[in-house]
Amino acid sequence: MLAAALASMLTGACGGDETGTASAPTATPATPARPPVSTTKTLPLLPGVETFSVDAGHQEGPLTYPQVPPVGGVHNPVWTQCTFYDRAVPNEMAVHSLEHGAIWITYRPDLPQDQIDLLAGLARSRKDVLVSRWEEGLPSPLVATGWGRQLKLTTATDPRLGEFVRIYANQGPEINAPC
Repeated sequence: MLAAALASMLTGACGGDETGTASAPTATPATPARPPVSTTKTLPLLPGVETFSVDAGHQEGPLTYPQVPPVGGVHNPVWTQCTFYDRAVPNEMAVHSLEHGAIWITYRPDLPQDQIDLLAGLARSRKDVLVSRWEEGLPSPLVATGWGRQLKLTTATDPRLGEFVRIYANQGPEINAPC
């Protein structure tokens, strides 16, 4: 019942994915290399939200990011499909999803199952939310990340999670791109 309430609260203009199943990442069309461009926009701040100035650009191979999890930056040319994953996803591909306006919610492996179920329901109810496990070093039990923004949370029932998704979804530099 709590999962339904959370999903209902968060379902917005972007709609949801009826299947709720994860599939292989989708390749982007070949794009010419471009220099990084600053893309952080000014939006309302929720209590606890940190903001970061980040650049965009495509680069293959492993990349290092200053934040855990990354909030943006140069990333892989392939993105991760928005849905629920019970495993970690490649940072470089998730950052590409952030560029498309996704919200990436990461959780620790020891997060209680009822909390994981809430997050799974949220990811499956929206086309702009990516939820994945984070194996080690996550600074709080769960972290909500949007392009250039991050909120550390202790529970999936924190009302700021829904507000974070509402305010910061579809705010990346390539909004309305597939996720």
